[in-house]
Amino acid sequence: MDYTLILIAVALAVFVFFQFRTSRKRAKETAERQAAIGVGVEIMTNYGLYGTILSIDEDTNVALIETTPGTVIKIHRQTILKVADYAKPEETDSEAIAEDEPAEIQLNQDNAIPAGDPQFGERAEPEVKKPARKPTKEAGE
Repeated sequence: MDYTLILIAVALAVFVFFQFRTSRKRAKETAERQAAIGVGVEIMTNYGLYGTILSIDEDTNVALIETTPGTVIKIHRQTILKVADYAKPEETDSEAIAEDEPAEIQLNQDNAIPAGDPQFGERAEPEVKKPARKPTKEAGE
């Protein structure tokens, strides 16, 4: 028997095993997300739109969501990405103190443009008048 053929068959079997494993894992996660989605739940869509589900039509896969009071949007159910999670990261004590005290604004003196320097797009030096050209002599003269 050829060992390279056996090695290729084993590598192919491992590849197929991992493909099935990840597809089952994704299907399970999708089923859990779909189970959490229902009427009255705040959701986020694939394109970043947040809203509250008003109704879901299972036959046509259409969901009605309210993004702002009085604004109802009809979307396809598969565009619902997840249940909205508004948890913000924990603040450290230094960040909390920094937010309470307004910071003084200081100019960066190293990169500041002095008043006498030209602005963007202006010429740095004044135009110098060029001397008038002397008439050239023709070859026939």
